[in-house]
Amino acid sequence: MTKKTKKTLQPKILGFLEKQPGRKFKSKTISCFLEIPQTEYTEFRNLLRSLAQKSVIAKVGRNVYQYKKKPTLAIGALKVKTQGYGFVKLTESDQELFISQRNMATALDGDLVAVQVFAQPGKGLLAEGKIDHVIERKRKFIVGTYKRGKYFNFVAPDDLKIPWDIIIHDDFSKRAEPGQKVAVTIDYWEETGLNPTGQIVEILGFPKDTGVDISSVAYAFNLPLSFPEKVDREAAQITGKLRKRDLENRIDLRQLNCFTIDPEDAKDFDDAVSLEKIANGKFRLGVHIADVSHFVEEGSETDKEALKRATSVYLVDRVIPMLPEKLSNQICSLQADQDRLTFSVLMTMDRAGSVLNYEIKPSVIRSKRRFSYEEVVEILKSGKGDFVQDLTEMRDLSQRLFRARLQAGSLDFETTEVKIELDESGRPVAIHRKKSLESHRLIEEFMLLANRVVAEHIALRLPEKYQLNRKWPFVYRIHEKPTKEKISDFANLVKSLGFEFKGKKRIHAKHLSDVLAQAKGLPEEDIINQVMLRSLMKAKYDTKNVGHFGLAFHHYTHFTSPIRRYPDLIVHRLLKEYAGQPAEERLAQLRLELPEICRIATDQEINAMEAERRSIKMKKVEFMTDKLGEEYNGIISGIVPFGIFVEIVDYLIDGLVHVKDLTSDYYIYDEANFRLVGKTSGVVYRLGDRVKIKVIRVVPEERLVDFHLIEDAGKAKVVPPGREAGKKKPS
Repeated sequence: MTKKTKKTLQPKILGFLEKQPGRKFKSKTISCFLEIPQTEYTEFRNLLRSLAQKSVIAKVGRNVYQYKKKPTLAIGALKVKTQGYGFVKLTESDQELFISQRNMATALDGDLVAVQVFAQPGKGLLAEGKIDHVIERKRKFIVGTYKRGKYFNFVAPDDLKIPWDIIIHDDFSKRAEPGQKVAVTIDYWEETGLNPTGQIVEILGFPKDTGVDISSVAYAFNLPLSFPEKVDREAAQITGKLRKRDLENRIDLRQLNCFTIDPEDAKDFDDAVSLEKIANGKFRLGVHIADVSHFVEEGSETDKEALKRATSVYLVDRVIPMLPEKLSNQICSLQADQDRLTFSVLMTMDRAGSVLNYEIKPSVIRSKRRFSYEEVVEILKSGKGDFVQDLTEMRDLSQRLFRARLQAGSLDFETTEVKIELDESGRPVAIHRKKSLESHRLIEEFMLLANRVVAEHIALRLPEKYQLNRKWPFVYRIHEKPTKEKISDFANLVKSLGFEFKGKKRIHAKHLSDVLAQAKGLPEEDIINQVMLRSLMKAKYDTKNVGHFGLAFHHYTHFTSPIRRYPDLIVHRLLKEYAGQPAEERLAQLRLELPEICRIATDQEINAMEAERRSIKMKKVEFMTDKLGEEYNGIISGIVPFGIFVEIVDYLIDGLVHVKDLTSDYYIYDEANFRLVGKTSGVVYRLGDRVKIKVIRVVPEERLVDFHLIEDAGKAKVVPPGREAGKKKPS
């Protein structure tokens, strides 16, 4: 029997068995039906055995076969742990599957995969799956170190979640030198028993070269460091000079006292504010946003690239913008003393901060001043400076808006951020906590209000205006309610720290807001904030409006940052279209396109946040490399079976105190109460406790810092064995 004959026989065998999937057949019977000559029967029987070994058909007895039903495959994203195993969260449900390293096939962390469920969960365990194939690679590039071996050259990936070295043939090495950081693509990888092969697409430089570490982060997260030539060419042709026709159908607000308030080092000013006193003690608050949609046409090369990026990314040493610099920092940026095209939300308000009426119009403004947040604080503090009266009234209005929002149940997180100072070589020389200023609150409240008014306009007012039977498609910023399981875990934590939580059964944002108020100013405040954030769902973009749980808004969108967020640009376009009544064909097109735009924007936002955190973590660890042996005050930020995570108070740098280094006792992990308890001494280490640590190990390549606990300087509770730790009463 020739190879060609065997190849043609295989589909015939499958076809025969598939027609009668429930029946079992002896090999002799199958050969008769397929009219196999007796002289070829032995080879035919061997072919059946081979197909069974390859799981093409099922062998159910000695020389007995039947149709092998193809398993139903589920689809989801793979998340790999550094220990080698991973989990797949299924796309169509909340189910999560455990994937052992041997069942991971050629999938990598973040890949979209098809997975077969083969082991049902036991008590307290997840169902287990086996990856069938990779549907889509998340990583366009893999970053690592180029090395030369005895028999072949390869790249060792930086990411510990990728245990495979990538073999690089000399023809595809781009003449990289050993030790250099490079970005590679995988070209061929069919068997998990063999290493993947690939090619170097970019040489980033040696690890110590300035900026190489952050460039590595950018490539690892698929963040492009330059724009395609066709986008640069298109942007170069855009002129910022305003023509008479550019001002048609716009309200002229150039006479207003409007100005921008931004970080000191900002260049892309996409929002300006104004406040006018009008009759009967009322105000007109203006929020004026750069009209990017006027310059970036739908379907243009610039627009396509902006959608791919979906957001600007702010790494430690650079900004990776959504739009080319000519647009983001020049033509669209609301620079002082320059006429700029804008989209304005003008809200008439009473003294209590209620919106009485509004209008949303394309406009033209001329910013009278570029303020930094620090300058505004100084003016408000001293009562002297440019536009002091406007700023004072804005401050008072923003405070009323803030109080009303909190009363409605909106959450007020005091998330602490850091600013890392770098020297000329890119090395971190100082880390500062970013302070939350009055001026931050002022701008935040005005932007929140404008976003809410725009969303309410689309969801509530527009249907009435056009007497619509159904709402027009739109992009909302939504935040779903947290799951019962996550809230239950959070409630247990709150209880263990001695705080009261009333919302365990029926959760409302006000319940969480009450906990934040209880923790205000206490040592546990940062921990409560962090754990609450982890307990909540992630905000996302969607065409289905379910409201924003964290803000306690029924309607919310993103309208105020079109220079750096693609959904805001889309919202501007929709507002212009919906100023008239679009054709049904156009609405059908939008209903088809907007959900995918929302998905891309949400995915890219998460990717950008992870890249930003990676770059900050990298520089934090680098900052600690010369701090070995130094002692710091810290707060316990995490309790796990293998130790205690401590955050250095001054620098917000996390490190691990390994349980093996707690030599004074044998410590037991009390998961229910989020603590470690000494078996003999009764010493308790719990979340939020203040301790003192010494830096004993720093591994920049793995972004790890280890601490030793100076126990006699700690403030851990000590209780007799067998008794509960004392609880603190809520303040």
